[in-house]
Amino acid sequence: MDHGSFTSHQLRALCLDFNGAEETFPFNPETSVFKVGGKIFAISALDAAPLQVSLKCDPELAVRLRAEHPAVTGGWHLNKRHWNTVLLDGSLPDRLVREMVEDSYDLVVSALPRKQQLLLDWPGLRARPESSPEDRS
Repeated sequence: MDHGSFTSHQLRALCLDFNGAEETFPFNPETSVFKVGGKIFAISALDAAPLQVSLKCDPELAVRLRAEHPAVTGGWHLNKRHWNTVLLDGSLPDRLVREMVEDSYDLVVSALPRKQQLLLDWPGLRARPESSPEDRS
């Protein structure tokens, strides 16, 4: 498995690669906040050493990831039930980091109105069957 250390440039590029993703700075100029549909899916002080990123996570998966990986802890200054902070020190496989970022994005987009999901061309819509008229009555 590839255990390379993510750089701040790689993390920024990964976060911005998702449809509709934007980088904002609502807290201070040093803290990048990545949003989709106006909702946060990743937070990182990209110039900090060591590099860390806070990501939204399914509560059960969040607990499992923390138990399996010392580099994953409860979200720093965030609701620890729904957020993990991930230390990008090279101890985690790159693939796992990418999956955690994508899962965070997907969690946020899944809660957006369907119209926004369609505008984002979100792949998660293809995974969910469209409800039939009988389901809506």
